[in-house]
Order: sequence, then structure tokens, then C-alpha cells
Amino acid sequence: MKIIGLTGGVGSGKTQILEYLNNKYGATICQTDALAKKLQKKGGRCYDAIVEHFGEEILNEKGELNREKLGSIAFTNVEQLSVLNRIVHPVVKEEVQKIIAKEERKNTNLLIIESAVLIEDHYEEFCDELWYVYVKDEIRKKRLFYARGYEAAKVDSIIAAQPPKDIYMKHCDRVIDNNGVFAETQIQLDNIIADL
Repeated sequence: MKIIGLTGGVGSGKTQILEYLNNKYGATICQTDALAKKLQKKGGRCYDAIVEHFGEEILNEKGELNREKLGSIAFTNVEQLSVLNRIVHPVVKEEVQKIIAKEERKNTNLLIIESAVLIEDHYEEFCDELWYVYVKDEIRKKRLFYARGYEAAKVDSIIAAQPPKDIYMKHCDRVIDNNGVFAETQIQLDNIIADL
């Protein structure tokens, strides 16, 4: 089984790439963001520690985490964000390793782990390759504005919080240029898969 780590800044088109790899090559997709959300639900492995640290005022009337309230605390305070990351990231990584073991038993050919923190959390420990989806900042800003309706200030703060391009370039084995039309990206992906 080939295990690929896929990363890139917000608005770089990772979702579309994952869908293509799943549809054309039957790749199994694991998105750490979705995994983290599941683990933060009431009864999930991260829930109690988050509530214990951030207090019950981050809960909604159903006792679930109010993600906007939590986000407004964590994303405006570096220390609070690092506490949240210390609670969530190691547990997510453990869950990813369980998924890898399960997929190995199923004889899966290609497993793609998509994560914003592949490099910081050292996913190269169990990935065969790390791939970086590269898109210029101004194109990402346009995509986020039109596709998700994000305000310019929000887009700027999200992009500023992510590692710069050269960090990705230094740590990733392959770069997928997704600046143009998706047909061009598909050709790159087909060539990479053929090369694996």
C-alpha cells in the first residue's frame, strides 16, 4: 500500500484533487480535519480535555462545542491555539495510524492522508511521500472569496497563519501546480500516479 500525505494552503484545491484521485484511482481518502471534528464531538476522545481547558462557555445548548466560539478564542491567541493543538493533534495522529492499519488489512492500494499539519506533526514518519498543492496567494484569495464567501480580512488572516511556500517546498517530495485549469492538474496527477 502506498501512503501519500497531501497538504497545501487553504483554497489550493485539495478537495478537488482528492475527489479526482478517489474517482479515477480508487484512492482511500483520510482527511485529518474531519477526523479532528469527530474526535471533538461530545463523547469523542478530545472533548473533555477541550472543555476542561476552555470552559463550558464554549458549548452550545446541546452541550456540543460551539466551533465559532472556540475558534474565536484559539485563532486570536497563539498560546490558546497551541493548547488546542496539543490536545487534538496527537489523538488525530493515533487515529490516522489505526486507519492505516485497517486499510493495510483490507489490501488498499493507495491511501491519501490530507492534512494542514503534515509537516509540523511529522506525518513523513508513516507516509511514503508528501505532496504539496501549490497555488499563488492571490488565486487562493479569489477562490476563497468566491467559493466560500470569506471576507478579505478573514482570508488574509488564514493565509498568514499557514506556513510559507518554501517550508512546504523543503519538506514535500512532489509539488502539484494547481494554478491553472484543473485539466492541467489532472495530467500532473496521472503522471505522478504512473511514476509511483
